[in-house]
Amino acid sequence: MPESPYASRPWSTSYAEGVPFEIDAPSQTLPEMLAASVARFGKKTALEFFGAATTYRELGEQVARAAEGLRRLGVRAGDRVALVLPNSPQHVVGFYAALRLGAIVIEHNPLYTPRELRHQFEDHGARFAIVWDKLADTVAEFPSDLALEHIVSVDITAALPLAQRLALRLPVAKARAARAQLTARPASRRPIAWKTLLTHGSLSRKHAGPVLDDIALLQYTSGTTGSPKGAVLTHANLRANAMQGRAWVPGLRDGEETFYGVLPLFHAYGLTLCLTFAMSIGAKLVLFPKYDLDLVVAASKKSPPTFLPAVPPIYDQLARAAARGTIDLKSVRFAISGAMSLPVATVDRWEAATGGLLVEGYGMTESSPVALGNPIGPSRRPGTVGVPFPSTEIRVVDPDDPRVDLPLGEPGELLLRGPQVFQGYWNRPSDTAATLLAGGWLRTGDIASVSPDGFVTIVDRLKEIIITGGFNVSPSEVEDVLTSHPDIAGAAVVALPKSSGGEDVAAAIVLREGVQVEPEAIRDFCKQRLAAYKVPRRVVVVDDLPRSLIGKVQRREVRERLMS
Repeated sequence: MPESPYASRPWSTSYAEGVPFEIDAPSQTLPEMLAASVARFGKKTALEFFGAATTYRELGEQVARAAEGLRRLGVRAGDRVALVLPNSPQHVVGFYAALRLGAIVIEHNPLYTPRELRHQFEDHGARFAIVWDKLADTVAEFPSDLALEHIVSVDITAALPLAQRLALRLPVAKARAARAQLTARPASRRPIAWKTLLTHGSLSRKHAGPVLDDIALLQYTSGTTGSPKGAVLTHANLRANAMQGRAWVPGLRDGEETFYGVLPLFHAYGLTLCLTFAMSIGAKLVLFPKYDLDLVVAASKKSPPTFLPAVPPIYDQLARAAARGTIDLKSVRFAISGAMSLPVATVDRWEAATGGLLVEGYGMTESSPVALGNPIGPSRRPGTVGVPFPSTEIRVVDPDDPRVDLPLGEPGELLLRGPQVFQGYWNRPSDTAATLLAGGWLRTGDIASVSPDGFVTIVDRLKEIIITGGFNVSPSEVEDVLTSHPDIAGAAVVALPKSSGGEDVAAAIVLREGVQVEPEAIRDFCKQRLAAYKVPRRVVVVDDLPRSLIGKVQRREVRERLMS
């Protein structure tokens, strides 16, 4: 068999100056990584939340106390601990406390509907959950046949500065509305208050922690096809990706950077860039419970950002605000965009506003998630997703036979291999076998072409996953909801491109005979059952859906019809 044209790694000449071609194998688990930062940067600020600062030493102490509280609840190595939290200091503490015990963290979107959350809890079978108090009653009402034994309820307002906590208690409408957005007192007696978890002292340093090959995280993703499933990521996978990110940006100053956590920590991109990468270099992580321009403007006056991981719509809004003089972004030296395509116009607007660089990266949950990136330097190439990260290999193959490599420049399915590639899907051996090939090669489901110097351009997608607002949406999941409507006989869900980058969820539906339903009523039906980003932005009633000879709906043809 002839040698693969990618075996010579043509991208090796395209790295920015100072970026190594390989990284060392990880030697620290995630708790050990955090402990090293605590020892090295103890007095420096680790977390900032609405102006309230937590030092690395304080963060280490809180993790040790929370770990002891979880141990007393019965959490042991290998147990699953579900987190259902917005960005907050408690989210960071809960994440590392569970890992310190050798438990497996499962991240959940706190904006999911009860139906969506229950599906994931049924799948992973966690016995323990750390939950935003606004959702504690929802989780407490899950049926008794689930494995869930203990629920810890988190009031994120407890991490606010004292003045803001007092302001939320004022008997005025504005304060009540703000308080209702951030917290709610659970009606159920079942949840245990987070503060109670911290009253038992610190976990003994002699308590055995995890090892590198232990599972650290189940991250739910729609993968390349089908319904959401848990991607299994080890400490070695996640630590390697943080090390790769650090190597990719040689200009970073350990202990001196300020990262903005505008991406949700429950998303693979936000988790790696903020929960692991930022913590590994002793950065200050400024947390936002959700992205909000006014909150970012206020935070920038106290702690100007130096490193901003985000998605194109955020960069675009911030750059426009900077052009108006609303915010000063000159402090941002590095910005890495991911989760959706980055328009060149957004790059130009951002770099004009900041004087810093904005580069695009590429990855998927199954690669922890980052696998490729544009060099942070003059060799970057807007319009591409860059070149493979250190210690990462790629191939472009025939989608119908991934054993066949295609010549450089010829489009085919992109395969990845590296220390960040996942171990498979939780309890899904057939899905794992279809995605993770012999030799550790990960099928991405994306059609790509590679230039002679190794830059990768994504030109199409085999997988039918929709990427909207940086989140993956499974068409099948939305179709299942639509067809549960009593007046809908059939449905097809597809992606429609947005001029600003990314995609909108669109649905073509066939109504039952003699029925008339307004599209907005269908959207309202979906809103009760799906997270907002999964709800179709456009609903079109059609007479029939195009099908193959075996009756399968042809989504590509549906998409073409809707676009025309």
